[in-house]
Amino acid sequence: MSSTADLVPATGPASLGVGVWLHGVARDVDPALLATTAGMDGAPVRAVRAAGLVAVVSAAPLAEYGEEALRRNLEDLAWLERAARTHHAVVAALSRGGAVVPARLATVHHDEARVAGQLTARRVELTAVLERLTGHDEWGVKGYVVPGATPRPAEPAGSGGAGAAYLRRRRAQLTAREEGQRIAADAASAVHGALAGHATAARRHPPQDRRLSGAPTAMVLNGAYLVGHGSVAGFRQLVGALAERHPEIRLELTGPWPPYSFAEERPPGPALTVREPAW
Repeated sequence: MSSTADLVPATGPASLGVGVWLHGVARDVDPALLATTAGMDGAPVRAVRAAGLVAVVSAAPLAEYGEEALRRNLEDLAWLERAARTHHAVVAALSRGGAVVPARLATVHHDEARVAGQLTARRVELTAVLERLTGHDEWGVKGYVVPGATPRPAEPAGSGGAGAAYLRRRRAQLTAREEGQRIAADAASAVHGALAGHATAARRHPPQDRRLSGAPTAMVLNGAYLVGHGSVAGFRQLVGALAERHPEIRLELTGPWPPYSFAEERPPGPALTVREPAW
């Protein structure tokens, strides 16, 4: 347990119109990293230390990051993208130096003393998460339907004129589409199961809409996998082998990422944030 003597004095009190944006929690942080990593306001990020943990924060002017401002800005895709990129850049820099528990996007507190108080109150759970994440990174695998990779049904025969023939063709097309989706979904489940068996932990997120993924075909797998540093080569090889085994879906490997999907016990929750953006 820590005392108030362990706390870094607040440099942005809410009374001056500046809050504290939380990026993540680690055991320790290199001062050189803090000095060279820009936060939400463009200035270097800062460390709040308490209970043997370090919360990395940056100044968040409440005119932009206060509760009402966040309600508006989280609906602005351009603002949201800028904020997410800046937040991720800080978390990624922290993760390169060791285990980090990433904070949710737009986690804003009134001052650093409140962040430190949360570190003290949640020391046990945050320490346990950091121990679990040490030596691991998150890898993502997305799977997309490959058109034409499933068998096409034969042209249905019958009589009844052009109208009846058209209806038979439409029914056959719909049946083929449903069958193709089923086959792709089964392949996605098989791929996820195999990858989960090679990972320390796994999460299967909802597939992204095409407007968000930017892919020309539907996503059927949106998996996240916590992989130990010593197992990455084998994980990559398994993704390649599964891609050959399941040509009905196209696999895309991304990473390494900070362990966003595996920080169930998040850093101190939002003090000002009213909700998270929908992804």
